[in-house]
Amino acid sequence: MAFDYSKLRGKIREAFGTQENFANAVGLSMTSISAKLNNKVEWSQREINKASEILKIPDNEVFAYFFTEKV
Repeated sequence: MAFDYSKLRGKIREAFGTQENFANAVGLSMTSISAKLNNKVEWSQREINKASEILKIPDNEVFAYFFTEKV
């Protein structure tokens, strides 16, 4: 199953400008962030919590950012 991270990518650009800045803020490598956003590696629950916190994503919107399936 593949997820659509376009909304998450937009939030990252809005908040950090680049994926690299976001990767540094969340404590992951740029390679790791790229793999996750391209559905090559799954996000862990801890990573989702950390990313949601630093991106200020409300709990009731987390699903829309991390679990929307690609059509």
